[in-house]
Amino acid sequence: MTSPPVDVDAPAVLEWDHASIGYAGRPAVEGLSLTVRRGEVVGLLGPNGSGKSTLVRGALGLAELLGGSVRLFGVDRRRFRQWRRIGYVPQRQTAIGGVPSTVREVVSGGRLTHLRPWQRPGPQDTAAIARALASVDLTDRAKVPVVRLSGGQQRRVLIARALATEPDLLVLDEPTAGVDQASQESLAATLERLVAGGMTVVLVTHELGAVEPLFTRAVVLRDGAVVHDGACTSAPVLDTDDDWRHPHGEPPARPTIGLTGMSG
Repeated sequence: MTSPPVDVDAPAVLEWDHASIGYAGRPAVEGLSLTVRRGEVVGLLGPNGSGKSTLVRGALGLAELLGGSVRLFGVDRRRFRQWRRIGYVPQRQTAIGGVPSTVREVVSGGRLTHLRPWQRPGPQDTAAIARALASVDLTDRAKVPVVRLSGGQQRRVLIARALATEPDLLVLDEPTAGVDQASQESLAATLERLVAGGMTVVLVTHELGAVEPLFTRAVVLRDGAVVHDGACTSAPVLDTDDDWRHPHGEPPARPTIGLTGMSG
């Protein structure tokens, strides 16, 4: 399992230019510059409060841009309107809502950005939903209520909902948190197929595990700043009970960054 080579001259999909991002006027990320190019698979790592989730939320308009700029597909975030080009799976969200829903019904929500108010889904929408379900191996569970699925399967439903928009960029925030090893391997297989098809992926995670071979870059944040941007193998080892290179908890050999939490 390996990622395809990245064209260093490929157009930028995401650009943070001296960006400061935060909440209620208080920055969690200050003056950060980073570029993600088409076809890259970038892992964002860091301790609790390092700013990795805030970084992606700022790019998607879910956190305040307090300074600098963010560009999506070359367009300033404030003017960007083509949100259907981005699939987003938030941290800690489940597929269970207030109204009992089947897997297909949840995934169908990903087509809303393609429909006008009160417009009924057409054959193109039905086909996109079917492809999204197939991409996460849930076709046979389409009519099953999501409440009957495991945590790992529910995360796959949310990924399918994001894929139903037919995005060019997929952003996943802690998709492996709280799921078992088998579910992580299933996610890795799903991402491998998507990456092979040319999708750009940004994945916020506290452990790479089964998905590590897919990553073209590991970007490690600490205190709102980038402390590493390069190969996974040369990234600083995280000083935690769960070293991100060893999801089963083997102790890190040379801790160089002291971390106490891994979910922020």
